[in-house]
Amino acid sequence: MASETVATQCSFSTDNVDKKKRRLLIAGASVVGGAGVAALAVPFVTSMSPSARALAAGAPVEVDISKLAPGQLMTVEWRGKPVWVVSRTEETLNNLPKNDAHLRDPQSEVPQQPEYAQNETRSIRPEVLVVIGICTHLGCSPTYRPDLAPADLGESWLGGFFCPCHGSRFDFAGRVFQGVPAPTNLEIPPHQYLSDSRILIGEDGGAA
Repeated sequence: MASETVATQCSFSTDNVDKKKRRLLIAGASVVGGAGVAALAVPFVTSMSPSARALAAGAPVEVDISKLAPGQLMTVEWRGKPVWVVSRTEETLNNLPKNDAHLRDPQSEVPQQPEYAQNETRSIRPEVLVVIGICTHLGCSPTYRPDLAPADLGESWLGGFFCPCHGSRFDFAGRVFQGVPAPTNLEIPPHQYLSDSRILIGEDGGAA
């Protein structure tokens, strides 16, 4: 009897040890697994948070045009896109209506500009054009062609922008000509004047 009692006690004690080991192993595996999931989750969550650079890319850009002479163009970057600021001469402005019969959307009826720029000059101030310098065909950047009647563009050319990629043409208001690949005018970004010589591109104070 004594030997049977001892054997029973030993068996009970061994079962207890095995159960404890199993619990420890399960708990350990759970901790390690949880840590692994957390380690995987952190990079994904972090990647979904916008970086400082991404936030800065969408921020408004302030431009000083005090040294921009008539006929000159300056380029600034906003949201990773080139934005042209052009000082148009009186001759340039007088020539704009002469292009109307050759344009696809002379009245800018397609909504590619804020309401305050839906006019024949597509601008707040007639003498200053603010426009995104990306062709509306396949995204090339047109060249600035202020020259009149050059041999490669023909006698009817009164100045504007020419896309060398596929031949699209835009006048000095960024309006697209007929018969070219680009389907629409160049886009006018939201902007406002902070003073006579400073423009804020990317924000217009809610003006519309």
